[in-house]
Amino acid sequence: MKRAWHRDGGNQGPTGPDDEVGGIGHACPAAAPEAISQAGLRGTPMDLASETQARDAVVRRLRLHATRIRRDVVDMVTEAQSGHIGGSLSAADIVAALFFHHMRHDPADHRWPDRDRYVQSKGHACPVLYSALAQAGYIEHDEIRTFRKMDSRLQGHPCKAKLPYLEYTTGSLGQGLSGALGMALAARLDKNDFRVYCLMGDGEQQEGQIWEAAMAAAHYEADNLIGILDRNGLQIDGATEEIMALGDIGAKYEAFGWHVIPIDGHDPDAILDALIAADAAAGHGKPVLILAHTVKGKGVSFMEGSISFHGRPCTPDEYAIASEELRITREDAERALHDAGEPVPPVGREGVTARQRKPAARTQEAPA
Repeated sequence: MKRAWHRDGGNQGPTGPDDEVGGIGHACPAAAPEAISQAGLRGTPMDLASETQARDAVVRRLRLHATRIRRDVVDMVTEAQSGHIGGSLSAADIVAALFFHHMRHDPADHRWPDRDRYVQSKGHACPVLYSALAQAGYIEHDEIRTFRKMDSRLQGHPCKAKLPYLEYTTGSLGQGLSGALGMALAARLDKNDFRVYCLMGDGEQQEGQIWEAAMAAAHYEADNLIGILDRNGLQIDGATEEIMALGDIGAKYEAFGWHVIPIDGHDPDAILDALIAADAAAGHGKPVLILAHTVKGKGVSFMEGSISFHGRPCTPDEYAIASEELRITREDAERALHDAGEPVPPVGREGVTARQRKPAARTQEAPA
């Protein structure tokens, strides 16, 4: 059975066995009042107590989504005995916030012209994307078991020719930001207000094409482009600072004309605030980089900070430990589902349903 994600209704689908859930959700509420007032994205705010309750509810729900993504990642790579597990785990909280709260998208209409675009430039970490697509309802959840198998649509790097729900084929590192910039500029030509989110790895910041795109984005004032850098500090051959030091990567993007927002990439509150701030920057002529400091292998104790899990699967014993650490209990799920009954606004940027969304105001002051 397909689990469909609706911006106004949530992830609707069956749960798994009695001790674990297969899908988590219902409507995700809005962000904290101070962030909303700063961004100017919504009209009348709720009172402080209700807004705090709403934020707590969405954070609990996003943590559950991220855990389920991590469990799927471990399952996929272990079953295939091939794939990139560490960099998928480090990006799970970011992807959960985008797909299950912030981005405007509709699994029932993947060609909807007004949808936000998501480009995963670090294509080797595609298990995190495939899990999100399954949880959201774009593909059947059972399909993730075909990852990296012969004739599967879920290749080891995302291929749009095989999977039409993707915006862009990636895998050759450094190319995703250029494609995302093209989409952002096309939105301007079409007078459309969708946002383009590009998830990048830190190893690929060593590619020259990244900096060509960064320079072009600033030159053309692509303020509807939001880059998200998964800064876990490790790449296939070791630490980024040993292979080719990135130094103060945030300062480099600022020098290229970007607005940079550094965050803890595993804190849902920080991720949501950064996404709201990125929206507020629209109309002020600067692309945005969310510099997410993360831990490679996050969520599985023996994988965290380990370069060995850049691209190797678990052994049977390791898989058993990882599965237990990523176990989701029915009590956890029921608490999140109960949150859906709280009096909160519907999911989505600006607190409206996907197809009701109006263009964002372009008169706010840019974040400092």
